Amino acid sequence: MSTSALIEIINNNSGIIRMSDVLHAGINRYTLYSMLEKGELERISRGIYRLTNSSALSEPDLVIVASRIPNAVICLISALSFHGLTTQIPHSISIALPTGVKTPKIDYPPITTYSFNQESFEAGIETYNVDGLSIQIYNPKKTLVDCFKFRNKIGMNIVLDALKLHRERQVMDVQKIMGYAKTCRVSKVIKPYIEALL
Repeated sequence: MSTSALIEIINNNSGIIRMSDVLHAGINRYTLYSMLEKGELERISRGIYRLTNSSALSEPDLVIVASRIPNAVICLISALSFHGLTTQIPHSISIALPTGVKTPKIDYPPITTYSFNQESFEAGIETYNVDGLSIQIYNPKKTLVDCFKFRNKIGMNIVLDALKLHRERQVMDVQKIMGYAKTCRVSKVIKPYIEALL
């Protein structure tokens, strides 16, 4: 298959392609290597490539993680950052995976994996279009609840700052927040903080 066919596939795939996609499409890997050598493609992570003339990625780390681990959900500080609910700059990408699912190895960016039981994992997932790629990220309210659940790992100051920012910028849907809190089994922990803000 020709270079033009590969370019068409990449363009139909949000400008990003994995080596597995290339092989699945019946394209010889050497077509991809040839484009790399000519500078028409760039490697953004192991096994993930994009067209060199593509516009700059606004969230390259999220794009790489979502491409490498499509079943992961962006969570905790990374989700807070995406939603504008923290001043913290994440040092790694926080991802949620169902309990028992092994974390794939990624050379870059650094990731931190959190295990969620199936019910908690599935609650509050929303799909956002980031740089043309569909990325799963927990919605702001579920993210707040997850932060309370993992408060000992991320720090209570981050959790409380996020709660205040959420109240300032979004509607405080207490019923929805407490629904997620029940699913994640942190109702008793979060309730006093919610009541103090009302």
